[in-house]
Amino acid sequence: MSFPLLTATAALPAVGAIATAAVPAARRTAAKWLALLFSLGTLALGAVQLVRFDPGGARYQLTESHAWIKDFGVRYELGVDGIGLVMLALTALLIPFVILAGWHDADPLETHSSRWRPTQGFFALILAVEAMVILSFEATDVFLFYILFEAMLIPMYFLIGGFGDRAHAGGDEAAATQRSYAAVKFLLYNLVGGLLMLAAVIGLYVVAGNFSLQEIAAARANGSLHMATGTERWLFLGFFFAFAVKAPLWPLHTWLPNAMGEATAPVAVLITAVVDKVGTFAMLRFCLQLFPEASKWATPVILVLALISIVYGALLAVGQRDIKRLIAYASVSHFGFIILGIFAMTTQGQSGATLYMVNHGISTAALMLVAGFLISRRGSRLIADYGGVQKVAPVLAGTFLIGGLATLSLPGLSPFVSEFLVLVGTFSAYPAAGIIATVGIVLAALYVLVLYQRTMTGPVKATVQGMADLKVRELVVVLPLIALLLFLGVYPKPLTQIVDPAVKHTMSDVQKKDPQPTVEAAK
Repeated sequence: MSFPLLTATAALPAVGAIATAAVPAARRTAAKWLALLFSLGTLALGAVQLVRFDPGGARYQLTESHAWIKDFGVRYELGVDGIGLVMLALTALLIPFVILAGWHDADPLETHSSRWRPTQGFFALILAVEAMVILSFEATDVFLFYILFEAMLIPMYFLIGGFGDRAHAGGDEAAATQRSYAAVKFLLYNLVGGLLMLAAVIGLYVVAGNFSLQEIAAARANGSLHMATGTERWLFLGFFFAFAVKAPLWPLHTWLPNAMGEATAPVAVLITAVVDKVGTFAMLRFCLQLFPEASKWATPVILVLALISIVYGALLAVGQRDIKRLIAYASVSHFGFIILGIFAMTTQGQSGATLYMVNHGISTAALMLVAGFLISRRGSRLIADYGGVQKVAPVLAGTFLIGGLATLSLPGLSPFVSEFLVLVGTFSAYPAAGIIATVGIVLAALYVLVLYQRTMTGPVKATVQGMADLKVRELVVVLPLIALLLFLGVYPKPLTQIVDPAVKHTMSDVQKKDPQPTVEAAK
């Protein structure tokens, strides 16, 4: 029996969560280092998966399959394709930076020692989320995926509600109320989506007789499993609604600005760069593979919702006064691009959407974490409270600018490649949708540059006089992310050669081919 690499990659942070939580209360620093070491170990196992994965090999590799609940046909079944692998690698990459960035976020407050928040719990919850997200990217049993999809809500609820942002203008009582509201809203929205998905999972079992993604997809492909049109559409809607809440897609997005605004900056990164990606990933893995005809049937409506997300999210970002809520609404717009690329159902669109998931994770992490460092120095999230920061903290301002330019998909930075592929793929199949989506690019330039201008340029405000520049720990967090943005911006091949074969399989699932050019080449 070969080494269960996929299980080990998910189990390591789970063990780390237990070990970190068990560290004695007085040894907070030891708990931090332990959590960091476990996250680095997980990153190393993720790197081994990248090395062992053969892009030209079988669709699902490093597979594991064991009986779990025999009476209901539930199996512990794992496997990664190119899309799942790059998402797993993104998660394993970001968690060490999240831990380093949140190094002091759960330390006792000197002026409120009676309200001490357990440092060990904070880092244990982060590792627990990592374990569940990684396993969800590996799961090829639908029931196993559903359990993980729902279970990750629990640690996220406590991270948002119990370890919120300390830079709150309304005082401790108001801050606690806002955190509680954001956490409950996050939980309720996602639970409603999860309940609908549970009904669809049960319906799928009634129709297919098992929960194995590979077996059901194979049976559908060879014609041995036939779903009535109405049945397939209802099952698709049950799955898609849950994924659209997680994604988040307009109009199911309203929990995200509250959650990201009230969470610490590292937890905000965990939400939008890691956890939310499970929703868009699942659209590719489950919606298109299990319900290809229903996916094509729903495409026009989904494209409209994606376009609304792009434009609406960007417009609201332009009008924000809160730095973190601005980044949250920008993420709503970016998720619209991802979903647009998925349901354009072209090779370029789906490859771009997958790359967008990765590159958005890196760019949002860079921007949000630098914003968190800025906010922790001033103690305010309001844009109006800043000005002239680049004169007192030039390195902070410079890294903030690069993160912002990546967010607006500047050529030469990795998100540009993703956005370009999404637009090319969309234009070839739905020209009108491609034209409307470009509005989001213009608005992105507006909200990013205005944010930078108002916070970093102009006269130095008295409230930022003497602001410290980035420290060594903070540079260790930010500089590797910026290096990745630059490297993948000029050389995306390491990602595309893994993703493209998986996208071809997905295109085959829905029996779609790329549109042929309508204009003949000049002779």
